[in-house]
Amino acid sequence: MKKTDQDAISPMKPFRTPTLQDKLIGELDRALNNIFCEQVSSRPYPPADNPDTSDTANSSAHEMTAQQKRLAAGLMRVNHAGEMAAQALYQGQSLTARDPALAERLKHASVEESDHLNWCRRRLTELDEKPSLLDPLWYAGSFAIGMAAGIAGDRWNLGFLAETEHQVVRHLDSHLEHLPPEDSRSRAIIEQMKIDEQGHAELAENLGAAELPQAIKQVMKLTSKVMTSLAAKL
Repeated sequence: MKKTDQDAISPMKPFRTPTLQDKLIGELDRALNNIFCEQVSSRPYPPADNPDTSDTANSSAHEMTAQQKRLAAGLMRVNHAGEMAAQALYQGQSLTARDPALAERLKHASVEESDHLNWCRRRLTELDEKPSLLDPLWYAGSFAIGMAAGIAGDRWNLGFLAETEHQVVRHLDSHLEHLPPEDSRSRAIIEQMKIDEQGHAELAENLGAAELPQAIKQVMKLTSKVMTSLAAKL
């Protein structure tokens, strides 16, 4: 049969419809990339975007002592572990969200979280330090929690997201207080992270987040405390 002009310009059909196995492999690839590979950031690195914290401004006059570097590295390692957990949470939550529009919003928010992850990793490299050895554990546990939150229903999913982000904002405030005054580069990263996390919390609340029971909030705080204590050292 002779092909018509319309046939010639029609877009090619997919080779086949993706299967469940394809999707699982894609999600596993996403997880492994988050854990082990540095990704391309969608936004500029905050210290480089600020004249006061650029490489030129970071001269010997602003160099930190060995003790200050260890303190800064410990805090940034904790932040990196937290962003690793955030990536897994969003991944699990978006997979089990019932509303497709909510799933898309969660995926969009995870892009900003991915920037945070990359920024923290880059800052650790600048401080001659490495991420937490327990990152795969944080990822696996947070992914399971994210899936459970989604299975509970969209309002509870959003409620868990809002509470998580509120706790992260308080946690970042604490880090800003404890960072050495000389470490303006880490400070620039954390300040931008705080703005983004507060925005995610407000988004979840505006979409109808349920208020979590106090007992669940306390469990979340305890879990966060265990993770930050271990990540700062390992």
